[in-house]
Amino acid sequence: MILPALDELLAGSRVVALPLRVKFRGLLVRETMLLEGPAGWAEFGPFTEYDDAEAGRWLRAAIEAGWQGFPTPVRNRIPVNATVPAVAAAQVAEVLRPFGQVPAVKIKVAEPGQNLQQDVARVAAVRAVLPDAALRVDSNAGWSHLEALEALRRLADFGLEYAEQPVPGIDGLARLREALAGERIPVLIAADESVRKETDPLAVARAGAADLIVVKSAPLGGVRNALEIVARAGLPAVVSSALDSSVGIRAGLALAAALPELRYACGLGTVSLLAADVWAQPLAAQDGAIDVREAVPDADLLDRFAAPPDRVAWWRARLGRVLAGFEGTRI
Repeated sequence: MILPALDELLAGSRVVALPLRVKFRGLLVRETMLLEGPAGWAEFGPFTEYDDAEAGRWLRAAIEAGWQGFPTPVRNRIPVNATVPAVAAAQVAEVLRPFGQVPAVKIKVAEPGQNLQQDVARVAAVRAVLPDAALRVDSNAGWSHLEALEALRRLADFGLEYAEQPVPGIDGLARLREALAGERIPVLIAADESVRKETDPLAVARAGAADLIVVKSAPLGGVRNALEIVARAGLPAVVSSALDSSVGIRAGLALAAALPELRYACGLGTVSLLAADVWAQPLAAQDGAIDVREAVPDADLLDRFAAPPDRVAWWRARLGRVLAGFEGTRI
């Protein structure tokens, strides 16, 4: 399809600033831009530090959602994990409460300024609250090789399902995976940044650097593109989100719903980390799953959480720059 003109995108756009319950990725407020197209609402929410080239994939995903629609689903209910930010162990129970009973929990580790003992305490606290849940840790490539080995030696005792992007780069993942096998540490490796931030997202599979891949609709250019990447990689996939509003979560649900195989609970329960959403019936997990349904923002919530005028201007200018990078092309 042909990309819409800037005026068309801006005509149905709203910029919101949604407060978080706890700090996540260093944020207490999540800014994002919503676009209303003929196929429905879409979210354009690349984090503010991302450059325009990277943000281009997010715009392609938003245009797919709002102007093309999603592929036909093969399932209508998506299992989801809870997400625990790098909070103190004493806060874990409070963070987990809005998620309810879930089949799995993703726990952030390797936060700058923190240490391994704090990570171990956080994981132990999650295990104490949810003794039967599958546990995953995500370091966002924050460990060195030696730090990752030491951490996963200790954290393996909690029965980790996998470690998400424990070290930077494809070569780093391959080296760590080999070391874990050599020490018989039973922790699988999931690639996240090494899929969505690499020029060639399939390189991780060719290098044997991961046991599974984490895919997100927006950073990979939309649901259809992500489905193609999963098919070509030939690895199990976990669908995750990028701290989206319910509008963005809807795209993640569409991806999870269209995958031929869905072996792992998905990281799509992050609306529970928001103190406010744009929809009165947010796409939050109930009994560890989310039903696939539409997300239509409420006008009063869009008004209540509207970003300040200077931030609206910033997002509108960003949208224009990103669109100009590939205007006149097809997606």
